[in-house]
Amino acid sequence: MVAGLLLAAGEARRMGPGGQHKLLAEFDGCALVRRSAQTLLSSRLHPVIVVTGHQHSRIGSALLGLEVEQQFNPAYGTGIGSSLARGFSHPAITKADGILVMLADMPAINPGHIDQLVQTFRQQGGNVLARASCNGQRGNPVIIPKALYGAMRHLSGDSGARSLIERSELPIVDVETGPAALLDVDTPEAVIRAGGVLKN
Repeated sequence: MVAGLLLAAGEARRMGPGGQHKLLAEFDGCALVRRSAQTLLSSRLHPVIVVTGHQHSRIGSALLGLEVEQQFNPAYGTGIGSSLARGFSHPAITKADGILVMLADMPAINPGHIDQLVQTFRQQGGNVLARASCNGQRGNPVIIPKALYGAMRHLSGDSGARSLIERSELPIVDVETGPAALLDVDTPEAVIRAGGVLKN
């Protein structure tokens, strides 16, 4: 079993002072965070956990009706490490052979990309890191194997999984998913360029 962990807790500081939340920007009429959750739910992943934080009530409303479990991270302001630790501690996914971690602000990732990663992870015996890439450039999402769960639960602050992945002795298998692996929307301009519509 490979589970999904969607990170949707960040403060989106690069969006500026206007109060617009990138994860609530609409793509094809759907809030980005909901679209990202639906991508995971439409793939081979099960179950799917969404870590929320900043504007969690609005994010939660955008996820209504979806078969995801929400996990609020009260320490979201300290950085991505705390959200990863919170997510990897959720009892619903601790028995999974691997956990796919996806940032919620990646509008070009689709279920086919997710299934490519899951298939590669399984073909390699489940004891590798399967990472989306574009022309050899490392990207996201990434599947973390069970061997690293303990270390993931001890992350904190702004320290994400990248340094932990690179320090581990586990093989890393890059899966070519094209430009989608590198496209995240951190600014209002990036949202608009990617086809999104900003909402207040």
